[in-house]
Amino acid sequence: MARSRFLPDNFTLALLGTVALASLLPASGAVARFFEGLTVAAVALLFFLHGAKLSREAIVAGLGHWRLHLVVVGATFVLFPLLGWALKPVLLPLVTPDLYMGVLYLCVLPATVQSAIAFTAMARGNMPAAICSASASTLLGIVITPLLVGLLLPTAGNAQHHDPLASIGRIMLQLLVPFVAGHLLRPWIGGFVKRHAPVLRFVDQGSILLVVFTAFSAAVVEGLWGRLPLPALAGLVVVCAVLLALALVSTTWLSRRLGFSKEDEITIVFCGSKKSLASGVPMAKVLFASQAVGAMVLPLMVFHQMQLMVCAVLAQRYARRPVAQGASEGDAAAAVRPSA
Repeated sequence: MARSRFLPDNFTLALLGTVALASLLPASGAVARFFEGLTVAAVALLFFLHGAKLSREAIVAGLGHWRLHLVVVGATFVLFPLLGWALKPVLLPLVTPDLYMGVLYLCVLPATVQSAIAFTAMARGNMPAAICSASASTLLGIVITPLLVGLLLPTAGNAQHHDPLASIGRIMLQLLVPFVAGHLLRPWIGGFVKRHAPVLRFVDQGSILLVVFTAFSAAVVEGLWGRLPLPALAGLVVVCAVLLALALVSTTWLSRRLGFSKEDEITIVFCGSKKSLASGVPMAKVLFASQAVGAMVLPLMVFHQMQLMVCAVLAQRYARRPVAQGASEGDAAAAVRPSA
């Protein structure tokens, strides 16, 4: 029997299990240092593979929709931070100050890539524009996210460095350089990466699990759970729900107000309302002190699962609209089926 779309997926269950393991058996001392080094290598490999998977043809095909890309970038790096900052009087009483800093960090992150593209395909949206926009968001986030962290969270989470330019340099070295190397090597390794996508997905997810384990281990050693009462965790769910609802409503209204087609609206909604766990967790390791990363990424983990569940329902609603004249029923059916 198929799992309900409202239940967590396997990766979310793995994330919860990793947090539980780090809470019960946190790594410390030499073991923690070993996992730190392993995590750096795994994250570099993760972004190397992302670069190898990115098609240059897809980038060229999507570049023409500059108005759409401006709306997505504006929603990701302007609308979200403004919501997190302007709603502070409403959001802060629901969570602890540390969790609110994590909410602000969530708001300055780039959009996700894989799920945004998958939901756009399911909903029969503008796929080339989605690929270009989501990929550009990830690359822009390497520069924009540290700048916004320096602006909105200058002392949050005992940040390792307060200089945004230094943070950008470290992120470029640890994330962008492997990404560019993978993309440049795509003509030679792209076929291998595509053929072994199911196996390489474990590298994708395993690197995130490693970062989560090391982050929460350091946070637990520093007394994370003692500082997070249960009502604050419940409040965090409400905060994430409010942010997601406002983002979905705003991107839908704005795309219609600006006269975009339904296909472009779908791309704007799914690329402009999502936040990347794959980019956010490694960036947090660079931007914040080890013991603070756990609290900083906890809102992102909650938002990640929530956006998947809500967008799955929304994508199916979009997919049920009448097929445009000239498109075959077979094409429509193929578009409705979600990609693996």
